[in-house]
Amino acid sequence: MNIILASGSPRRRELMERLGVAFKVVVSDKEEIIKSEIPSEVVKELSEMKAEAVFEDVKGSQKGDFLVIGADTVVSCDGKILGKPKDAGDAAKMLHNLSGRAHEVYTGVTIIICRNGVMEKIQFAECTKVFVYPMLDSEIVKYIASGEPMDKAGAYAIQGLFAPYIERIEGDYYNIVGFPIARIFQELKKIQIVLA
Repeated sequence: MNIILASGSPRRRELMERLGVAFKVVVSDKEEIIKSEIPSEVVKELSEMKAEAVFEDVKGSQKGDFLVIGADTVVSCDGKILGKPKDAGDAAKMLHNLSGRAHEVYTGVTIIICRNGVMEKIQFAECTKVFVYPMLDSEIVKYIASGEPMDKAGAYAIQGLFAPYIERIEGDYYNIVGFPIARIFQELKKIQIVLA
């Protein structure tokens, strides 16, 4: 079965490679317009938009069965979605808000399968709770100066320089990185899609 990852994220690509299967990356430039404000619904909407746009782009060129996987991730604190910071001041505000507290990371996944000409869709949102140690003002300034938080939702990357500030997580680490690969694998197994 041909597998298409509807994401240009290097982290998602790396996690797909851990499945040990061939896949290709196709990214859509379709504008993302969301209707919901609830984080778990927002990520499902975004992942669905990505998967559907790529599915439409490639369906005419595919021979045989194929599937498209779309994913999107948001950071939420007190029910408010924290996007990528606009500038250093915005990053500092986000990091002060996360310091010494818990927040949630949601990843939505939409898998569209075309098998024997029949389309199926699997969709879910995974939530992981992240607890951050209190951060000194000087630590926040130093972290922002690294440049890492400037293109990250919530102004941090758990797999990067922010790692020393993570007290603990409740849930799937890979969900925080942006791709709950074990859940994706298990969902595909349920419908008898063999990836290994």
